[in-house]
Amino acid sequence: MPTDVAASRVLVVGSANVDFAVAAPRLPRVGETVTGGTLLVNRGGKGANQAVAARRLGAEVRLIACVGDDASGREIRAALESERIGVAGVSVTGEAATGTALIVIDPEGHNQITVAPGANRHLAPDHVRARGEDFAWARVVVCQLETPLETTAFALEEARRHRAITVLNPAPAREGIPDIWRLVDYLTPNEGEAERLTGVAVHDRGSASAAGQALRRLGVGTAILTLGAEGALACTDGGEFRIAAHRVSVVDTTAAGDAFTGALSAALGAGRAIESALRFANAAAALTCTRRGAQPSLPTGAEVERLLAAR
Repeated sequence: MPTDVAASRVLVVGSANVDFAVAAPRLPRVGETVTGGTLLVNRGGKGANQAVAARRLGAEVRLIACVGDDASGREIRAALESERIGVAGVSVTGEAATGTALIVIDPEGHNQITVAPGANRHLAPDHVRARGEDFAWARVVVCQLETPLETTAFALEEARRHRAITVLNPAPAREGIPDIWRLVDYLTPNEGEAERLTGVAVHDRGSASAAGQALRRLGVGTAILTLGAEGALACTDGGEFRIAAHRVSVVDTTAAGDAFTGALSAALGAGRAIESALRFANAAAALTCTRRGAQPSLPTGAEVERLLAAR
């Protein structure tokens, strides 16, 4: 399967963070201190991760985000520019620090994450409104839920007005999400997010199907549940199908979902059929799990191609 998605134009509206990640002997229990870990400081945030993922796979990418007027914000912007991502839409606020995530990862790659949103909360609809040229340029517009919900809703409305494909990664699942589902062509929740949105506990293929169909009844075009080691299940208007996961040695699952959403968006923007796009996204997510960190772990198109060819 070719991985050339150079014809894809992806606009990401979302978060940008600095990540402090500790690889620990195990995840701590409530009130417990676990020592013996190693620290990795790198860049993250679901929006920035998804932008970097799509760019490394060959898509043209622009990002609309907000960072603080601080060293972390300047480093994030510089790093995005070095990836050749358009950053004209990355604003700077002096009212809050750059978003920060604290992450603990155990030896099996499971993690616990908490985020101080900081500047991400200052990404207002008016800022997105001022980037009309980006929406006119984009073939795909990608959003998440780490920025204000009203901003996400406006971005999806604007994308629909410009007839772009819309992708929403509903993470983190939150209370008070407005009725935006009719604006979403592709929704990419994991099991926990699907359960919070539908009330259906996802524990096997049948329950994943039930949750996916419940999401479609809300108005979503295609619901794609990412199921970790069980791959991904797509619920479309033409039926359902599952893509099996690649078997890899898991080091850190941080940003695997972002790699999936970024790769899916790049592939859809290149005009790929949904099944081909899902295989591409599954491979990108699998490779991300084999390395530490968020953006440092995101693969290139050549790496994805090799994994797909080896299957």
